[in-house]
Amino acid sequence: MIRLLAAFLRPYWRALILVIALLMIQAFANLYLPELNADIINNGVAKGDTDYIIQTGGVMLVVTVLLGIASIIAVYWGAKTAMARRPGRRGSPSDPGSSSSRDRGPRARPGRSGGGPRRGVCRSRVAPG
Repeated sequence: MIRLLAAFLRPYWRALILVIALLMIQAFANLYLPELNADIINNGVAKGDTDYIIQTGGVMLVVTVLLGIASIIAVYWGAKTAMARRPGRRGSPSDPGSSSSRDRGPRARPGRSGGGPRRGVCRSRVAPG
């Protein structure tokens, strides 16, 4: 099973490494932000040190911006990798060798498929008297 998974993931290893690294950055940032918040309360608010509050708040802001950037890039590359077309894969809409609407015949127009009577047309026949 591992060999099969490795064979399918081999063409995408760079993107996978990038996405995993960005997810790790996100995890570390999400774990670091509450620690910074606790530092602001314990060392800044409790002691009345406004300079420490501003400095640590700036660090929190930088970490939050980096977290947002890492999240956006990870989602972009994850989606791009998930939607990638493998070589030799047939049947996708962008595959020139796949069947098209010409192969399936004309499409029926809505309301004209013969599924029910048309307006103004009486389909029942009454036998004459």
